Amino acid sequence: MKKILFVAVAVCSMFVFDSCKSKEDLYKTAYDSARQDEAEGQGQESEFIEIAPVQSTTSQLKDVDDSYRTEKVVLSEGADGSLKAYSVVCGSFGVKENADKLRKSLINEGYTAIVVQNPATGMYRVVCASYDSRQEAAEARAQFKADHPDNSDFQKAWLLYNK
Repeated sequence: MKKILFVAVAVCSMFVFDSCKSKEDLYKTAYDSARQDEAEGQGQESEFIEIAPVQSTTSQLKDVDDSYRTEKVVLSEGADGSLKAYSVVCGSFGVKENADKLRKSLINEGYTAIVVQNPATGMYRVVCASYDSRQEAAEARAQFKADHPDNSDFQKAWLLYNK
């Protein structure tokens, strides 16, 4: 009985080692083939392709998302009369000093930024643009996002309707 078991284990071992060798041969063949293809491709000249820069303008923006949130807000910091019905909110803070820092940064970039507060939630919203028309505000938000493609926080800008 022990001899039969020993012979069976020996036969199984031969099959296992034999199958591993055949897989190694397949991998080696594929590797050699890839190296040969790579060596043949090195002699070819590559073609230079010029890519035109992307130009961002409001008139080129299509299918502008004009969805909005409705909140009742009051002016906290900024010019009186600058808060219209629809506003582009580019920052939202629980601490007024943080909102003021972002507002000053946006003013340095040339925006007419204001800080508004939602008295119900206590949140301070930094508004970079405000309009009477929802479509104008949506286009301004799209342009704001296009002007700041590398700022992930500004990519979350949203429209606020002041009720």
